[in-house]
Amino acid sequence: MAFALYIHWPFCLAKCPYCDFNSHVRERTDMAEWQQALLADLAHEAALTGGRELTSIFFGGGTPSLMPPALVASLIEAASRHWAFAPDIEITLEANPSSVEAANFAALASAGINRVSLGLQALDDAALTFLGRLHNASEGLAALEVAQRHFARVSFDLIYARPDHTPDLWEAELARALALGTGHLSLYQLTIEPGTRFATLVREGRFTPLDDDAAGDLFALTREMTTAAGLPAYEISNHARPGEESRHNLVYWRYQDYAGIGPGAHGRRGGFATVRHRKPENFLKAVATQHHGINEIRELGIRERAAEALLMGLRLDEGIAPAALAERFGLAETDLIDPAKRAFYTSQGLLTSRGDRLIVTAQGMPLLDGLLGELVPAALVSAEVDGA
Repeated sequence: MAFALYIHWPFCLAKCPYCDFNSHVRERTDMAEWQQALLADLAHEAALTGGRELTSIFFGGGTPSLMPPALVASLIEAASRHWAFAPDIEITLEANPSSVEAANFAALASAGINRVSLGLQALDDAALTFLGRLHNASEGLAALEVAQRHFARVSFDLIYARPDHTPDLWEAELARALALGTGHLSLYQLTIEPGTRFATLVREGRFTPLDDDAAGDLFALTREMTTAAGLPAYEISNHARPGEESRHNLVYWRYQDYAGIGPGAHGRRGGFATVRHRKPENFLKAVATQHHGINEIRELGIRERAAEALLMGLRLDEGIAPAALAERFGLAETDLIDPAKRAFYTSQGLLTSRGDRLIVTAQGMPLLDGLLGELVPAALVSAEVDGA
């Protein structure tokens, strides 16, 4: 079974107004202190999972492209000492497309990064200004070109369903994106997350989000265009040429084990959930006193783990194999999926079966959150609270 490592770098130059990730703006950071802390946190996880083969590493954030390449290299080298590396290990780093960060791409490739995910977010300046990004469109495209020279695998993100985003506008932007030649695209609808600057602006009436019907039309257009271009959706928001799917994210969606280090990082290993301290200063203090950054570790009940596996797996185009999941968790298939509701939503065209797999259809994907609430039995979901 695949096993992955996630490393969280929490710092950004500015907080984007749509972002609810664990990111922080600081005037200065002591890189030597952070290297020592992250290496200690890494060693703690390795002591508990030693002997396993590591199939992927993902540097996320925050803005990990702000990390000095030497720090990235030291973490990859330490990981290689603690775990065996799969021969085709995927090592991804999220990057902002500024000229300063792009200048580090050659050094990051030398450090061991073999896949980059660029946060372009939009391909025109007005949209980038609205999204609070610090780069402009030409700078983003220049950074993409540099990335494609240095890394065999490159992905980039776009945010669509922005206010007043019409099908014609999105069709032109997505066609341009598909012509740029990457093998992977992450295409996210703009969502207004609680606690973000955008949530405040919407509450104040400063802008109105795109309504659900219009967003649904853009979702359908996205699927149609990416499929025609040979990058079909393999997850609700992720599209790739066959063989270029994010192996790291597939570990999450297939509910396999992963270690998470760094501020706010989550992990799943051997039926336990781990959560690191979110605030950078609290994380550093924890590592100094207890030699790791864990704030919470909790054993997950069988039903809670089964619920998580369902909620993650049904996001994928490959869906889930209910019989295999039932065997994995020692449950009956009817404990996992309500059979009457499965039959009903299949008749409505929102679910389908392919061999032994249950799959949410393209028509069902825009309704995924509500559909999951209907499909997964209440007794299984309630286990997330009581840990049964």
